[in-house]
Amino acid sequence: MIEAEVLGKYLIVEGFRNVRIDNIERVLSIIKANSEGSHTQILDADYVAGFEHIFFAVLNAIKSFRAGYNISRSLPIEILLFASGQDQIKRAIDLLGVKETTRNVVLIIVAESHEGAISALNSITNALGWKADHSVIELTDEKTQSIVNAFRITPLELEASRRGLLKDAIKNVLIERAAILVTQR
Repeated sequence: MIEAEVLGKYLIVEGFRNVRIDNIERVLSIIKANSEGSHTQILDADYVAGFEHIFFAVLNAIKSFRAGYNISRSLPIEILLFASGQDQIKRAIDLLGVKETTRNVVLIIVAESHEGAISALNSITNALGWKADHSVIELTDEKTQSIVNAFRITPLELEASRRGLLKDAIKNVLIERAAILVTQR
């Protein structure tokens, strides 16, 4: 579990490995029923480029609501849009949304209080019976090429963002795309 404070809200990001999703609507319903007033979103962890990727998506989503330039009426959907770098909900779901074939999941919880976020995490985890493994959040060598392909990151973008490791360049590109998304609204 990774925790942070974002603009006065409490963020928890947890990963789950080798989950079985037989019915996506049922999983979403369980999460919603157990979110205890928190905003929750789940993403396919195989396309998440580390905690920073999620943190900046949450930061931009909260800012978009505060400034009134949000596309969605829902903070979780706005988080999905920024994490995917898309302004179309369908494209964002296609890219980062959890499907019945998804095996590694990232759960994002945004709450008004630390206690509320922890309570939602415990309730959701118990209801789903998933085993936490936050290592699925991190950008690994195994994930890099699939993320580059899925997000259509060009060699030029990587070169322009590279100041060290390839993994850092990928994270930088995704964070920059989310920032650019704000200016296109």
